[in-house]
Amino acid sequence: MKIVIAGGTGQVGGILRRAWSAREHEVVVLSRQPEQLEEGVRHRVWDGRTIGPWAEEIDGADVVVNLAGRTVSCRYTDANLKQMMDSRVESTRVVGEAIAAAANPPITWLQMSTATIYAHRFDAPNDEATGIIGGSEPDAPAYWEFSTRIAKNWEAEQAAAPTPHTRKVALRSAMVMSPDKGGVLDVLLAMARLGLGGPVAGGDQFVSWIHEADFVRACDLLIERDDIAGPVNLAAPGPLPQRDLMRALRTEAGMPIALPATRWMAEIGAWALRTDTELLLKSRRVIPGRLLETGFEFEYADWASAARDLVSRARRGRQRRQRNQSHRPAGSATMKR
Repeated sequence: MKIVIAGGTGQVGGILRRAWSAREHEVVVLSRQPEQLEEGVRHRVWDGRTIGPWAEEIDGADVVVNLAGRTVSCRYTDANLKQMMDSRVESTRVVGEAIAAAANPPITWLQMSTATIYAHRFDAPNDEATGIIGGSEPDAPAYWEFSTRIAKNWEAEQAAAPTPHTRKVALRSAMVMSPDKGGVLDVLLAMARLGLGGPVAGGDQFVSWIHEADFVRACDLLIERDDIAGPVNLAAPGPLPQRDLMRALRTEAGMPIALPATRWMAEIGAWALRTDTELLLKSRRVIPGRLLETGFEFEYADWASAARDLVSRARRGRQRRQRNQSHRPAGSATMKR
């Protein structure tokens, strides 16, 4: 297949690029800055806002995957929130325009969304059929509503796109766990190794996640199944409280110490990391109802087995980088991958 990945240079884009290029699919990445990517992956520059020469890649593609959007791991200033909203909505709009203008439009459009669209809750899990859309929870800070609004507008922009010959799927993704440097797991693992991986504000809040292998396999299924459209939860069937997630991670990291953090301590930590406590405190209890209905079988349905695999691979990756550093001639430059 020919697969175009808009915003494909981040962690999730890297997971999909590696998997699909390894199977010799033709993979084209759209991003603002050219980078050295995997062998066989082509790169086209776009601004995520306007039609340009990149749109010719959409015409004749089999699949378009749009992952574009400013990272949510930042301080929630007015300027950052605006960028988070605009980068998602505008990129989705322009991808829809390119598909609508194509003489030979793609068969499938996978559009990134987020499990954050669901309500902050502890009482029951959210699936696609019965889940509660967030934004008006009485026990959540009022400003959390903006994250839910971003998700709603993101999905609404895809739904409104006039692309009658292209099937549209919104990927309501939980945190995608991979051993990649700089990814979510890398940050959590660093905290665990420093003895900071204890319960945050009690640790009752649920964390939804998905192993990178299952994320790729789920995307493959959604490309193959022409009877599935609309929102689909991409999350393992076993969301768990934050305290239990970090306990399993510490076990695999060999770190018995776990300092707990109160809500005000989390505020200080988030400020130091230049992020926001919503990412730590919102209870995201999401299950993959539609995937399970298809008979999809997760390779990593429980966090213990996923953590064992991910931490082992992260350790090997760190050891490999250390060996490469020790073998690099003095004064040589490090090439960005």
